[in-house]
Amino acid sequence: MRRLALRTTQVLVDFAVLSLALALAFAARFDASLDDEMQKRLVFALPYVVGFQYVTLLAFGVPRFVWSYVSLREVRTIGVALAICASVLLAARFIAPEFMTFTGRARYAAIPIGVIVIDYALAFLGISGVRALRRILAERAKKSGLRVSQTPRIPTLLVGAGQAGSLVAKEIISRPELGIDPVGFLDDDSMKHGMAIHGVKVLGPIDSLLQQAALRRPHQIVISMASAPGDAVRRVLALAEKAELPVKIIPGIFEILDGKVNLSRIRKVSIEDLLGREPIKLDLEGIEGFIRGKRVLVTGAGGSIGSELCRQIVHFEPESLTLVERSEFQLFEIHSELAQSFSSERVIPRICDVCDTKRLENVFEADRPQVVFHAAAHKHVPMMEWNPGEAVKNNVFGTRKVADMAHRYEAERFVLVSTDKAVNPTSIMGATKRVGEMYVQSLSQRSKTKYVAVRFGNVLGSAGSVIPTFQRQIAAGGPVTVTHPEMVRYFMTIPEACQLVLQAGSIGGGGEIFVLDMGTPVKISDLARDLIRLSGFEPESEIRIEYSGVRPGEKLFEELGFDGEKMNKTRHPKIFVGKLTAYPFDDVERNLELLASVTSCQSSDEVRRMLRQVVPEMQDDATTAEPPPTAPSPEAPSSAARPREASLTSAKLTARTT
Repeated sequence: MRRLALRTTQVLVDFAVLSLALALAFAARFDASLDDEMQKRLVFALPYVVGFQYVTLLAFGVPRFVWSYVSLREVRTIGVALAICASVLLAARFIAPEFMTFTGRARYAAIPIGVIVIDYALAFLGISGVRALRRILAERAKKSGLRVSQTPRIPTLLVGAGQAGSLVAKEIISRPELGIDPVGFLDDDSMKHGMAIHGVKVLGPIDSLLQQAALRRPHQIVISMASAPGDAVRRVLALAEKAELPVKIIPGIFEILDGKVNLSRIRKVSIEDLLGREPIKLDLEGIEGFIRGKRVLVTGAGGSIGSELCRQIVHFEPESLTLVERSEFQLFEIHSELAQSFSSERVIPRICDVCDTKRLENVFEADRPQVVFHAAAHKHVPMMEWNPGEAVKNNVFGTRKVADMAHRYEAERFVLVSTDKAVNPTSIMGATKRVGEMYVQSLSQRSKTKYVAVRFGNVLGSAGSVIPTFQRQIAAGGPVTVTHPEMVRYFMTIPEACQLVLQAGSIGGGGEIFVLDMGTPVKISDLARDLIRLSGFEPESEIRIEYSGVRPGEKLFEELGFDGEKMNKTRHPKIFVGKLTAYPFDDVERNLELLASVTSCQSSDEVRRMLRQVVPEMQDDATTAEPPPTAPSPEAPSSAARPREASLTSAKLTARTT
């Protein structure tokens, strides 16, 4: 009943505002001296004009806007709707005289142009104004209803006064219960200095942090830059350390694409932030056309890459999303998460091993996917050296089975998630992923399904990655073990990698191997030092770094492309395509027959021998590289104070695209 009364009141207010606007427009146009003719036009036209304006606002969804949360987006919609009404009235003004010979009442539709213009301005101000007033009153009531004494507010210095910083300030001001008191912004844009954003003043550049900390006495610093570059984060950390202030950071840009920032997710600075790059600009329309309304299937849906792919896919509203995963626990976790934010009926959990042909057939028959992302794989390099037959079984024949099902059930697209370790592979894992690439490339020649592969390097925080290992070692007091002082890897965050996988899948025409721009490679030893410092310790003096030697199958330097491969640009600046000549399908099939004999083999040497016949570019590993006898001197300059040295002069990094 209360809701009905509220909506009725809002409708009446809108009609009153529109009626008053038209009456005032006539009065203003004729200096409040309307002759009989104009009075008749006003009385006759008012119900038709106001009714037409309200119906147009209704068509644009304006009456459904919550008044207490009106924003610039809603105000713009109101302006567009009323502009359309004004355009129609102007057209009627010029057409009406043509009908006067048929009926004298046509003259009432000839509203003076000045009246139409004034009416548009007054109606826009009135409809927007009553909503803005309601929001102001609601926010004032909310603030007065909160007892500040129950929520101690921490003086906070914000670093970054851009779009994300504006969202942060807006959220802080509107939500006193967060317990944050913004004392000011720091930003390097001199045009903003002295200005205020949502009432928070921009005090000066980031380099003035020490002076502003002494003047304003904040208790913490929050980096309010979405996906801040790693160099900027290091710079703030160094200054904050001198000021003896803790530093936190807001979520990355991929978490606030909807224009909202969840300040409850403000967290401490992590190693991902130190390695951060400029935010990726996605062709959201292209991805949306690729996913929206389609039946999508993801294998390895419970893994690091697969689960993040699923999280991002649901944002683009597929018709259904099939989760294929052999681990019951991991499938339960990702299904439970997605069912809360996406229609549970449209998220289909399927326990399935990609090596099980009959089960795969049942899944494809039931769900008929149009888009397939194949992320299921064994990816741990040393583990696959110990279990070589399993690498062949899963990474080669599992990929073959899923790709064949996509062809048989006429999927539109198939995207293979590959790795930089497939380039000139030294490991069994890398070689098996390369065979998977070869198979989908060859199958693309004879199928209507568009098959593509997407290569990228290491992802931070994925299962089995180096970061969790280092963190466990630091928590235990050290030492942190690094395989070799010159070992270098490309790194990318999981969300960043998955966004680019979606983007590459949307632009693939079939048969391509896409390579993601991984940025600048990073020394693992530098990564270890950064992580030790973020944990509150000093490298060497408090936590030692030890070098254990290169493990079987590992390289010192990862590559993203082959020497004979031409890395061509795509329409996305972060995605490149390598036009490797596809092997004939029959040749690949014969090679797979050779590999079928070693799927149960435990001999790494035997599996390597067979893989060399299939992957001619396979190379010896780097286990002959000897670690240094002693760790680097603790007096050496820290990675936070000097540029990163990739030491890549001897590496054949043919995919360096930046």
